[in-house]
Amino acid sequence: MQRLGFMERGAPPIPLGLIFLGAFLIHAPLLLMKLPLKSYDTNFHIFFASHYSHHWFDPWNAKWYAGFSQTTYPPLPQQWVAIVSRLIGLDMAYMLVQFAAIVLLTLGVYRFSKLWVGARAAGYAALASILLGSEAFLVYSAGQLSTTFAAPLYLNSLPYLYEWMRWRNWRSLLKGSALAVAAAAAHHATLLFGSFLFAIPIVALAIIDVRESRLAHVGSFIIRTIFVTALVGTMIAVVLLPFWIALINYPVTQVPIPHPSRSNYILNPQWGVNFFLVPYGAMILALPFIFMRGSSSPRLRPLLLGFWVAFLLGLGGTTPVARMLLGRAFEVLTMERFAYWATLLALPFIGLLAEELIDRYKWRAVAGLTLAAGMTCAVAVSWASFRPADAEDFKVESVAGWLNRDGHDRYRYVTLGFGNKIARLAVLTNASSVDGEWNSGRMLPELTEHGAGALTSSKYFGKNGLDALSAILQHADRYGLKWVFMKDPYYEPLLVFSGWRKVDDLENRTITVWSKEAVPPATPIDSPQRPLAWEGVLWGILPIGSSILAMLLVLIPDRRWAGQTVVSDSDKAATMPSAGSESSPANDDLVLGRIS
Repeated sequence: MQRLGFMERGAPPIPLGLIFLGAFLIHAPLLLMKLPLKSYDTNFHIFFASHYSHHWFDPWNAKWYAGFSQTTYPPLPQQWVAIVSRLIGLDMAYMLVQFAAIVLLTLGVYRFSKLWVGARAAGYAALASILLGSEAFLVYSAGQLSTTFAAPLYLNSLPYLYEWMRWRNWRSLLKGSALAVAAAAAHHATLLFGSFLFAIPIVALAIIDVRESRLAHVGSFIIRTIFVTALVGTMIAVVLLPFWIALINYPVTQVPIPHPSRSNYILNPQWGVNFFLVPYGAMILALPFIFMRGSSSPRLRPLLLGFWVAFLLGLGGTTPVARMLLGRAFEVLTMERFAYWATLLALPFIGLLAEELIDRYKWRAVAGLTLAAGMTCAVAVSWASFRPADAEDFKVESVAGWLNRDGHDRYRYVTLGFGNKIARLAVLTNASSVDGEWNSGRMLPELTEHGAGALTSSKYFGKNGLDALSAILQHADRYGLKWVFMKDPYYEPLLVFSGWRKVDDLENRTITVWSKEAVPPATPIDSPQRPLAWEGVLWGILPIGSSILAMLLVLIPDRRWAGQTVVSDSDKAATMPSAGSESSPANDDLVLGRIS
């Protein structure tokens, strides 16, 4: 029998404070330089946050698609950006919220990994999360704030929920449930798909530990598992009620829009580099170890299975697995998020590998691992420069100024060749557009009938894109569409053919302004998708309230019972105690080394 805690070998675990310092030293300078602004989706999230900063209890946004509901996208990270922006502006508020998500990820990875491996290996896993290629790719190249915000919350919630299932710890139930609900309020795709990839291995692990424990009661475990599932599900249903209403009443039925993450990475190697090699980086070299160690240890097999499913889904159309498992959702989702989840599930194995290599090769292993992880992060961070969201970096302030003067904002507009700058423009101008970047929010039939994304990039979607653009231009009178800002001359023949004429030049004649005569001023669209007033109130209170409640609950200290003993597994890959650990529902705090 050992005293409470793990029986560690070799060097002591890395202090969490040192890991947090590493996260600060690596990512704070990059975020202070505002590198995420070059990514694909950062301006999209800032646009949503800008709306919340001005219309907290009204999720109806009139600036895109002649009006759309932001209840179609869980609001938590954007709402926090809106709150912090009151002090430091939208751009820096985004950077601060993203940094908080990075720090939460290190803590979440540490706590999640300690369910599977020892404290020292968990520390290495948390340290690796700072330099994780998929994390850097999503932060600095893809700009997926919601994905990188939700995953850490789930990782932090699952150890609490495991403690509830194993030991009936009521404080753990409250903390885990609150964190899971906050994670759901951050991102719907992580809730509907990623949460299962993380939760099912945890449930399987709890089953294994219950069966091995002499003091376990299987019936009680089943009741606790069903109870927590029903509780969290009910809380999520209430907190995101406006989202479910929008999803049920107006499901995504538009023609699927192609995305390169769904392609075959072997037949399209440029996308294989983008969505596989860059996110995984040096972790690819560890894949044999992950499969061998995961398959040889019964306690690690649930984690291996979760990783393997996420790994296959992250390969997009390279294998038939993603299409078979996801069905219709395969045509809606982007697959890079599955690669991100797969790398997170692999981190406990990476921590275990690092521990064994360092024990055997000492400083040579430290140098090699540091170089491999550093190169992985460096390539992922710099990838936005090799494959930028826009080929040209240009300003949209002159376009916003033009729209905001002389009554030009009484009419709607569309841009051509602006890429993801349309979100930045929407933040700066009072005018409304018929275009946008949030595909699930658009309801205009001219857009939903064609398999194309934003009108500003119509040519990249071939015939579907040009057909959607032509339909919108022909119905300009219907939407009060009077202005077209063209940066790409490719579209000039189409504008001339559709009866538009050039009226002005901006940005040293690199942007031309086109107009159509006799177009009436824009009027609000009477859309059935517009949320009711009570939905706006719930949207402004419950998601942000769930995160505040989670923070308050996590800060509550846990009772620590003295004099308890546990048996430590001698296998480094299975360091959680088994027999004798059921004597107290509170002793899990010491076993897990929880940070509260």
